[in-house]
Amino acid sequence: MNALPAGRALAAVALLALSSAGFAQSADVDYGKAEYVNNCSGCHGPAGKGDGHFKQFLTMPPADLTTLARRNGGVFPAEHIYQIIDGRKAVRGHGTGEMPIWGRDYQAQARAMSRFGTVSEEAYVRNSINLLVEYIYRLQEQ
Repeated sequence: MNALPAGRALAAVALLALSSAGFAQSADVDYGKAEYVNNCSGCHGPAGKGDGHFKQFLTMPPADLTTLARRNGGVFPAEHIYQIIDGRKAVRGHGTGEMPIWGRDYQAQARAMSRFGTVSEEAYVRNSINLLVEYIYRLQEQ
């Protein structure tokens, strides 16, 4: 069995100690939302409407992420969104590629975490992007 990386093991022990002591409100963390807030909301806005505070600095307006399914015949284009977020391969019809290449950023994060144990770079990239795709799916207007 693989051991947890030292940093994660310490965090898990601290979380367990806090929750068992009654200090933690909830162990539920919305990692997809956290990724979105940290990496996407600056351009796409807090609710995904394309109205983030960096919008004024962009040559192309950020997409309204809440209407992706509606604009795709009622089907959420998960694989297409995944490829756009990843950014390491050119995606036809995505304009100039002004959006950051998050796949490379997540790879760098995985490399940095490797100091604490073995981290599969691609697994880390896939997991991080999938968290974002799932959160963007939840932003869809009905």
